[in-house]
Amino acid sequence: MATTLPLLLLKLTLTPLLIGGASLAARRWGPAIAGWIVALPLTSGPVLFFVALDHGPEFAAQAAVGTTLGLGAIVAYSLAFVAASRRGPVASVAAATAAYVVAGVALQAVADWPYLLLAVLVALSIFGALRVLPPATAGRSAARHPSWDLPARILVGTALVVGLTTVAPLLGPTVSGIVTTFPVYVTVLSVFAFLHDGRSAGIGVLRGALIGLPGTVAFYVPIHFFVVSAGVVPAFALSIAVTSAIGIVALPRARGVGAEAEKLEPELV
Repeated sequence: MATTLPLLLLKLTLTPLLIGGASLAARRWGPAIAGWIVALPLTSGPVLFFVALDHGPEFAAQAAVGTTLGLGAIVAYSLAFVAASRRGPVASVAAATAAYVVAGVALQAVADWPYLLLAVLVALSIFGALRVLPPATAGRSAARHPSWDLPARILVGTALVVGLTTVAPLLGPTVSGIVTTFPVYVTVLSVFAFLHDGRSAGIGVLRGALIGLPGTVAFYVPIHFFVVSAGVVPAFALSIAVTSAIGIVALPRARGVGAEAEKLEPELV
């Protein structure tokens, strides 16, 4: 209970900054960069840190398993979103959410598999999804955004984050990891991108997020293996270093999505 207030303050502070920053990045550099930003463990990482302090490193190590499985469920989310995207953003989110729930439930059956194998399989599924997703054809937004747009994104995103992370600890470490990995930020950004700039912009957010997700998978590997033996702070410090390195390597690819989209736009007019 000692960290309940700091954790709530973290959610209420970090979520608006992340949603707002990623939204502005999308306007400046395109939806793929926004997706890459929100794929980083900027919320799930601190949440797991507080979980480790509250419930112990053993709980955190097992929660890392659930979180990794949740990243695999994001692949199902992304594919379902694209499959339903021609029916509009509401249908896309409904189909994607259903796919995430189904995948999350199904993946619990393999939670006892060797963790490194699970991490590798999730990473491979991410790379596979990137190969089948349609290319993004929306670069920087040229549309004027109404004054309520950014506050609405922040309000919706913050409400979802607080709600999901409040319920998750009641469900046990594995299930809580899956629940807290639900792509709240990606959902908010992809829907608003879809509404303002069309289907391809929404897909661009997903593509950017998938480009960033392997770094997030890598974030949880040191936590799972070292949080008990090395301690909370050293394990998280190593995770941050690993993810930062992978994220930097992946950034040019996310930027390339936006650049490619801007080249394609004149051909589509």
